[in-house]
Amino acid sequence: MKKIILVVLITSFGFAQEVKRKLVWEENFNKKSLNESVWNFELGDGCPNLCGYGNNERQIYTKKNHEFKDGNLVIEARKEGDKYTSTKITTKGKKEFLYGRIEARAKLPIGHGLWPAFWMLGANIDEVKWPKTGEIDILEYIGRDPHMVYTTLHTQDSHGNTINTKRTPFPNIEEGFHVYAIEWDKDKIDFFVDKELVYTFNPQPKNEDTWPFDKPFYIILNLAIGGNFGGPDVDDKVLPQKYYIDYVRVYQ
Repeated sequence: MKKIILVVLITSFGFAQEVKRKLVWEENFNKKSLNESVWNFELGDGCPNLCGYGNNERQIYTKKNHEFKDGNLVIEARKEGDKYTSTKITTKGKKEFLYGRIEARAKLPIGHGLWPAFWMLGANIDEVKWPKTGEIDILEYIGRDPHMVYTTLHTQDSHGNTINTKRTPFPNIEEGFHVYAIEWDKDKIDFFVDKELVYTFNPQPKNEDTWPFDKPFYIILNLAIGGNFGGPDVDDKVLPQKYYIDYVRVYQ
């Protein structure tokens, strides 16, 4: 927990600025089971409150679609009879963060209909609801659009729509592990894939509808199947598929 990294930030004037950040929390997934003092399992299909999780997703989340192997959390998407199953975990109510560098090292599953993600929601979601709470999608990948990484934010100002977003090509993103990160402060959020800056969000003016990112957020890891974004068609022939997460780290 004493790790220090040196981060090069680009200021609003275009100048490079070096910032030291200290590791304040990390999850290395090197145990035999999930640490439920930090993580929650989200279970089911979202019904009755939010069936299909608001996106017509097809998976049922369980506690059985994951394992810990070689220091990785491995989430597996499966077809079981006429149902699709997967796993989703969150740090809601247990680990919440305001500002800093939040990153994960992960290896993507491949196939039409798969939708792995690493993202964050405002900790006040139960009080103000989505999208007013804000959403930070650090990584989204959809199998129907290979070699692309999506980085997105949702706010009340955009009515939750995918407006503040960037689709960035990476020809080899399906090969091996990559680091997906944000650098987040009171003024802006920068998105990175490995060391490449792919998107900056810095709305003007800033108010509760354009910038709900001045309050703590919690972390989510999941592998969705199908849905409005993942695509209505799922290639069953590719299943099962695995989403590997090596670590999650937070520096401030």
